[in-house]
Amino acid sequence: MVEILDIAPEQIEPESFRIISEELGPTSFSPQEFAVVQRTIHATGDFSFADNLRFHGDAVRVGIEAIRAGKNILVDVNMAASGVSKNLLAPFGGKVICRISEPETVTLAREKGTTRSDAAIARSLEDNIGIVAVGNAPTALLQTMELVEAGLFAPELIIGAPVGFVNAAESKELLARKSYPHIVALGRKGGTPVAVAAVNALIRLARAA
Repeated sequence: MVEILDIAPEQIEPESFRIISEELGPTSFSPQEFAVVQRTIHATGDFSFADNLRFHGDAVRVGIEAIRAGKNILVDVNMAASGVSKNLLAPFGGKVICRISEPETVTLAREKGTTRSDAAIARSLEDNIGIVAVGNAPTALLQTMELVEAGLFAPELIIGAPVGFVNAAESKELLARKSYPHIVALGRKGGTPVAVAAVNALIRLARAA
């Protein structure tokens, strides 16, 4: 027999988080890292992210500080821009930026022979970026790391969660080896919901700080 819970709408998310905590049991994550893991599982329904997510030791702290400092969040696709909680971010003064569909991005990609994802990242270096969140395009993640290594880009935090079979796992493995702050969803799994969940968790942590 299927049992349907009779629950008020405003209690659905808290109850979901309670179930996730109960089913996961004790973990090695810090409370703030667990908030990111919990929201990721809530967004995907996939408990494997408790095993796949990796956190640089300073990742959550610098992500929160970037948000509270009013820095902007750069995402790789419009779906991510739609998913970030802009109303919660707005009081800090930051914005969500996505340039993948802008005509200038298309033109630059054509001129340079790159993907629009590459070009969108390259066009955002002067946009006061605190967090880069990539959930779709491995090329955007690779471009971000190349620009950081070249000293041309210095976001406080990189969230790497591209999904797929071509360079997705590899790009994330590279990010996981970096010494600068990052949150990575290792392996082929990931996606825009994962990147957005991590960002939204950080925004909520920033509001609670």
